[in-house]
Amino acid sequence: MQRQDYLTPAELAAWQPAREIPPPHRRSEPLIARLKDAGLWNGRQLAGRHWPIGCVSLEITQRCNLDCSLCYLSEYSEAVRDLPLEEVFRRIDMIYRHYGPNTNVQVTGGDPTLRERGELVKIVRRIREMGMRPCLFTNGIKATRELLSLLCDNGLVDVAFHVDMTQGRGGYRRERELNAVRRAYIERARGLPLAVYFNTTVFAGNFADIPEIVRFFRANADVVRLASFQLQADTGRGVLRGRAQRINPESVAGQISEGAGVELNFDVPLVGHPRCNRTAICLEANGNLYNLFDDPAFAMGILQRTAACDLDRRHRWKAIGSLLHAVLAHPDYWGQCAAFLGRKLWAMRRDVVEARGRVNKLTFFIHNFMDAARLEKERCETCVFMAATADGPLSMCVYNAKRDAHILKPLRIASDTGHRTWNPLAGRLPADGGKAAPPPASAANPAALPLRYLKGRTRQRMLEDRMLDDSAAPRGLSTCREANG
Repeated sequence: MQRQDYLTPAELAAWQPAREIPPPHRRSEPLIARLKDAGLWNGRQLAGRHWPIGCVSLEITQRCNLDCSLCYLSEYSEAVRDLPLEEVFRRIDMIYRHYGPNTNVQVTGGDPTLRERGELVKIVRRIREMGMRPCLFTNGIKATRELLSLLCDNGLVDVAFHVDMTQGRGGYRRERELNAVRRAYIERARGLPLAVYFNTTVFAGNFADIPEIVRFFRANADVVRLASFQLQADTGRGVLRGRAQRINPESVAGQISEGAGVELNFDVPLVGHPRCNRTAICLEANGNLYNLFDDPAFAMGILQRTAACDLDRRHRWKAIGSLLHAVLAHPDYWGQCAAFLGRKLWAMRRDVVEARGRVNKLTFFIHNFMDAARLEKERCETCVFMAATADGPLSMCVYNAKRDAHILKPLRIASDTGHRTWNPLAGRLPADGGKAAPPPASAANPAALPLRYLKGRTRQRMLEDRMLDDSAAPRGLSTCREANG
């Protein structure tokens, strides 16, 4: 029986991207209104107060050089051509019109490093020129030091490396062994003006190793700024489906606290809907963590008084300066700030001395993605993680649930020579009179695509079928069949 708080198939099909552009001085109002309707607008809420939206995913390719067992991409994705640069630029402009400067724009895919390097540089530069914050989301395989340095020169603010056991990287049997990969990526980024993040998909195969991963991030907090743990969801082409019952935001928060060596507060601040996002912020000194928001009342006061503060994540002292400037504008709060800092420094005194005064900030984030068939209406309406579609921003969970409708849609691309039709599976851009050509016949069934374009469940089924056929075929015929694709 369909639960009333889940979107029905008809409601999902009817759910549309946001098309209305709010006036610049009212960009936060749509999200605030939705949070108020859900009873989530309070003093702990960052959404609508610090920014009009949490982040926007800008997919510049559907292709990936891994085949994750938990993948949100489509079974058509490998066959979808990269969006023309003009369309990517149009979407960047659209993001700015909706959300304005300082918006966090995730340059992602697929893996964005598979895009032609010159185009990737232009995309990052365009985002930064618009006054927004480009972040590269990558599995790191092709994210060399040279590429990261080049992107930094063109405005890259953050890099988020996705590393976990769902990716099937050869030679690693346990999640903790992948710390060698994480360490290599940290060294690639060390010294660059970048905030370094790590994303980990949580599933039954690595849940027990979360404390060990957290201890690794503790030991590398001089470079790592944020560690995001994204809970398994039944969406996309991945071969793994249902989530184990023990995996939920509360149990993952407990695992993170165990690795942190301190009980963390994941309830202050709020980032949109608490069933979607949970965050805890720590201070690190000498490898030990201290809960920054162990005084919720003080934390709420700071959040409200620094709502307009623009923190430069690439430059520590600029960020500290901006924060101090915001606090100094509220003399009534100086005493409480001094008392809080005094208590915190006293608790950390030994580690601060041994670290020679070096204190780092480390944030832990839990993102609880929804299954495609179990989208809660309230969570979709209050979403702070959007995908940039051709028609406007759309809740990421909704987008994943109806991804094919967006990535297989022919587009009219404006250029200096007029309008052209771009077919996502053919990649053609012929001149046209405004009527979009339909996708190729293969769009009706991913199994109609050549095997080289398939990943996830369809590829697995086709390979299994081939094995069955080969086992029943006369000797010598299987090799011939493979050779002919």
